Amino acid sequence: MLFLHEVHRVAGAKAKEFEVAFRAGWMEALAADGDARLLWFLHHAHGTGPSYQVVTVTAVADGAAWERLAARVQHGDLRDWVREVDSCRHDVQGRLLMPLDFSPLEVDLAAVPTDGRRHDPALYMEDTMWPKRGKADEYIAAAGAVYTKLLGSDPAHPLIGIEAAYQTMPGAGRYPEITLMQKVHDMSGLVRLLTTDMPEEMARRGNWMHDALEFRDQWRSKLLRTASWSPLN
Repeated sequence: MLFLHEVHRVAGAKAKEFEVAFRAGWMEALAADGDARLLWFLHHAHGTGPSYQVVTVTAVADGAAWERLAARVQHGDLRDWVREVDSCRHDVQGRLLMPLDFSPLEVDLAAVPTDGRRHDPALYMEDTMWPKRGKADEYIAAAGAVYTKLLGSDPAHPLIGIEAAYQTMPGAGRYPEITLMQKVHDMSGLVRLLTTDMPEEMARRGNWMHDALEFRDQWRSKLLRTASWSPLN
C-alpha cells in the first residue's frame, strides 16, 4: 500500500468550491475501481499556520495502481477535474509515502466510505521529522519502540494517538523524512502542551525529548481538522 500525501494552497475565495470538487470529484471518481481511495481531507486549522491550506491523503493499492491513477489524471477521465481544481488553488505539493512497520493503519480499500457521510470533525497533529543523515533507521526503530509506548503510557487519558506512520519514498519527496498522523484525544491537554514550557524532567537523559535528539532535532507540527465528510475521521 502506498499513500499520496498532498498539501494544497487554496485560493481563499474558492475554498468551498475546492472542497466540493474534491468531495464530488476525486473521492467519488476513485470509487469507480479498486486502485485508490481518498482517506483524509483536512483543513490546516486557522491560527496555527498558513491560511487556506488543505492536506489530503489518498491510499493507492500498489505501484501499478499509482501508474494507472497518474494516467487518469494526465490524459484520462480525471483530466478535466484537475483543471477545475487547479483553478481553485495556487499550487499543490505531493509526496508518495510508504507505511512504517509500527503504523497501526490498515486500509481495506473496498471498505473506505465514498458516499460523503457526515461526522463530527476531528483534530490531528501531523508531525513531520527529518532525521539526521545516516540516522533514519535508528530514529524509526526508536520511535516504534519508545515513542509509541510513551503515547500509550496512560491509556485511560491519552493526549494523542498515532493513527498512521509513514516514510517518504526515495525520489518521491524530501528524504529522509518521517510523518506521523496523530489524532488528538484530549483538547485540554493539547492546550496545556501549547501554552506551557516543557517540564525540566522531560529534557533529561532517559526521556524521549532528550534521547531522540541523537537521531533528529528538526520537525514540523501541523494542527489539522477533518472535513465533516472526510472518509476517515
